[in-house]
Amino acid sequence: MINFINQKKIKILLLLIILIPIKVQAINLNISSKNAILYNLDSKEILYEKNAKDKVQIASLTKIMTAIIALENIDDINRQTVIIKDDFKGIAEANLVTAGFKIGEIVTYKDLLYGLLLPSGADAAKAIARNVAGSEEEFVKLMNQKAKKLNLKNTNFSNVIGLDDENNYSTAEDLLIIFSKALEIEEFKNIIKTKEYKTTTGKLTLKSTIQKNAKAFNIDVPYIIGGKTGTTTGAGLCLATIAKDKNTNYILITLGATYDKKAPHHIEDAETIYDYFIQNYSNQKIVDKNKPFKKLNVKYSKKTKIELYPEKDIIKYLPNDYDKNNIRYIYDGVEEVTPFTKEKLGTLKIYYKEDLLDNQTIYLKEKIPFSIINFIKEHIIIASLVTISIIILIIKRARK
Repeated sequence: MINFINQKKIKILLLLIILIPIKVQAINLNISSKNAILYNLDSKEILYEKNAKDKVQIASLTKIMTAIIALENIDDINRQTVIIKDDFKGIAEANLVTAGFKIGEIVTYKDLLYGLLLPSGADAAKAIARNVAGSEEEFVKLMNQKAKKLNLKNTNFSNVIGLDDENNYSTAEDLLIIFSKALEIEEFKNIIKTKEYKTTTGKLTLKSTIQKNAKAFNIDVPYIIGGKTGTTTGAGLCLATIAKDKNTNYILITLGATYDKKAPHHIEDAETIYDYFIQNYSNQKIVDKNKPFKKLNVKYSKKTKIELYPEKDIIKYLPNDYDKNNIRYIYDGVEEVTPFTKEKLGTLKIYYKEDLLDNQTIYLKEKIPFSIINFIKEHIIIASLVTISIIILIIKRARK
């Protein structure tokens, strides 16, 4: 069995998402989605949210958890299986989207995973559930067990597809955790970043619904590098995406956008949110470990000054026009060093405005050479008295 999930990483991720300082921007973006949350993967900050804690139906974003369970339990994604009649049970009646697999077709689990996540195929979801757990019901139990392990108190699954059901729900906040967890799985990340995939037999070409809809309606979202769509009457238009602009990585979840055939409002909303933040904010290196913040005087050495440096770089998500004068260094430590000074010099607190960014211990990282001449110069009076005393002592002894 492939075990892509490291339990320690789960706890760390949950702590990051639950305990991080939330820097939600108090802005009113004109979006159709009823629920949304934008997360900075680099600074671990929630940048924007709208009704992110509301329990709502989530359509095919359900399939993100379906994929997690599949990838945790399939030992070889290149192994083959056969599509059977049961994999289409209820699909036609509910007018669900399929990936295009045929009864009797031999496919790999990899084909099924691409069919699940790119065109959001209900046939792929059913086939995965049957092969992994024996039935959809047993597979759903695994999904809810995973939700419980991730401490998702506002999430429950009743099917693997995302059908409208009062017992199949989540929140934008919980979906952020689910999607983040899925992105730790390399195969999942590769799939959702793919625009087009040809199945193993070459009979079927699967295309990303995000790219397809964006192209059809001439929406420019070059920074979106992958994601998953979802659509039902009850849930509206839903979208989970990852995006990158320059040095900043994002996750965005939007739910409940207006469902009509006039436009892909969920993708329009993603464009609106990403555009606003990308145009106005970015990850800024506000502290450079290679730039000194202070100089100290040196005694008893040929060196007269040494430079002190921060222990590490600090990157903060800030407005593009932020004022560098708002960065403050508060050093508390020795103000002068000698060849005999111990390694630890003091502490450094770094602030942006009133926010404490970091508290570092500053160490002496270079050896200071001792100079007897400079030592004597520094203590010329003492040295003179000592010299005179020695001379007097020598004279006295000579007389004796």
